[in-house]
Amino acid sequence: MRANEKTKRMVQLSLLIALEVVLALTPLGFIPLGFTKATTMHIPVIIGAILLGPMQGGILGGVFGVCSLLTNTFTPTATSFVFSPFFSLGDVGGNGWSLVICFVPRILIGVVAGYLFRAIGKGGKRQVLASAVSAVAASLTNTILVMGGIYLFFGRSYAAAREIPFDTLFKVIMGVVGINGVPEAIVAAVLVTAVVIPLRKALRRA
Repeated sequence: MRANEKTKRMVQLSLLIALEVVLALTPLGFIPLGFTKATTMHIPVIIGAILLGPMQGGILGGVFGVCSLLTNTFTPTATSFVFSPFFSLGDVGGNGWSLVICFVPRILIGVVAGYLFRAIGKGGKRQVLASAVSAVAASLTNTILVMGGIYLFFGRSYAAAREIPFDTLFKVIMGVVGINGVPEAIVAAVLVTAVVIPLRKALRRA
């Protein structure tokens, strides 16, 4: 039984990884917004973290990071250097901090979602609340850490690439969190809850 359960979880993890790859290879995964890209890649990460646990969620977040690295290296925007050490724009290029921004927030999506769901939805109660809160918190974790990392490690370069004064960058960062991050978190809460609740019931019966 344990071997069957382990195999089943590996298959589920593989399917979610495949979904991430499909999203990354289509405009649905990284949606161009001119100077940056909105994303839906966090959705499978959160779903996987809730269904399989924080460790598997972290793995899915790592896959998200790899997809982001490749996308920003081979189909870059003006600010892709903050996610890829292999892309440069004029005298400005990415470095080791690009990898930190690209991977750490994405891995933490799965870790945060997995542990929060366990804490709130423990015992099978409050599943809807647990799913929604986990999705919102994990999505905002990604947005805040990514934008915070950009401000800390690439502030002046990012401002120059955006052609804005550095003095206004913090306000711009907060605007991105509000305009992009909050809607992404709300969409994540709706989609994750709609998928996870029936899927958990189906998996228990399988």
